[in-house]
Amino acid sequence: MDLSPTAYVILGMVSREPRSGYEIKALVDDTTRFFWAASYGQIYPELKRLSGAGLVAGVDAPRGDRKRTVYAITADGEAALKAWLREPPETVEMREEGLLKLFFSGVLPPEEAVATLRAMREHRIGVAERLRAMEPDAQERTEANDDPYPLMVLQGGIEFNEWFAGWCERMETRLFHPTADERSS
Repeated sequence: MDLSPTAYVILGMVSREPRSGYEIKALVDDTTRFFWAASYGQIYPELKRLSGAGLVAGVDAPRGDRKRTVYAITADGEAALKAWLREPPETVEMREEGLLKLFFSGVLPPEEAVATLRAMREHRIGVAERLRAMEPDAQERTEANDDPYPLMVLQGGIEFNEWFAGWCERMETRLFHPTADERSS
């Protein structure tokens, strides 16, 4: 069975403890959404497919009057997750509308094009601040679970966003103060 990236997100999220679709979505929103998002419209159909394939098992666990199914990874699901983790990454993609706009900004005067750089910079500064605020909790979970990888990814996200903000600032400077090499090309 070919699994989607969302299927692997789900397998990873239920690999530590059983979770409902709602809990999986909340965990995605608090963790992986900064680099790999998943919507309810993706999660629930994938849970059904994974359950049908025997990779997760659902148990009814209502809360009050609300229906609720909690999913746990099966041995086959754990084997599929581990096999996927052992493969090299295939998808290396970054979707950044600001970079797309900047790419085509040659039709604008630099005074207008710089707004894109400034907006990207402010956004990246904000993301880095939000990620930094998550760091103490991630550190505690790392110590409690003896699992350093979520913290590593979080710190990578912080460093990437700080670097990106600095790059935007350097490119803004370059627009208005090009080096001799840039002027001659």
